[in-house]
Amino acid sequence: MTRTIFLYGLALALAGAAVRWLQYRYAVSLVSPEIPLALIAAGFLALGAWAGRRLTRAPAAGGGFTRNEAAIRSLGLSPRECEILALLASGQSNKELARTLAISPNTVKTHLARVYDKLAVERRVQAIEKARMLALIP
Repeated sequence: MTRTIFLYGLALALAGAAVRWLQYRYAVSLVSPEIPLALIAAGFLALGAWAGRRLTRAPAAGGGFTRNEAAIRSLGLSPRECEILALLASGQSNKELARTLAISPNTVKTHLARVYDKLAVERRVQAIEKARMLALIP
């Protein structure tokens, strides 16, 4: 892959050098310097698009999110704590979580404290990151 990109870049550089040589040799006054630069930029744009498509993984076809039940059991998360964790990723405040679940905000705080403790984190963002890393939430 690296060899292909290197060869493609080398070819673009040689093409740019050839265009510059032709510009100075035959058409110094006819062609503005922006045209060869635009051609070189277009070539590198094409190289970047091609390399980006080749180097990035395509999303898995047909496969949806599968919750890691083994991690849930090993962490000892209750169904309500899993529900709180899933809602936490939606960015809702404690009051909004309480309204959604029809519980008091203090109960939400208690559930969050237990989730933080079980995940060994201190903040919401850390809990969401770790939950996603463990495939507890999508």
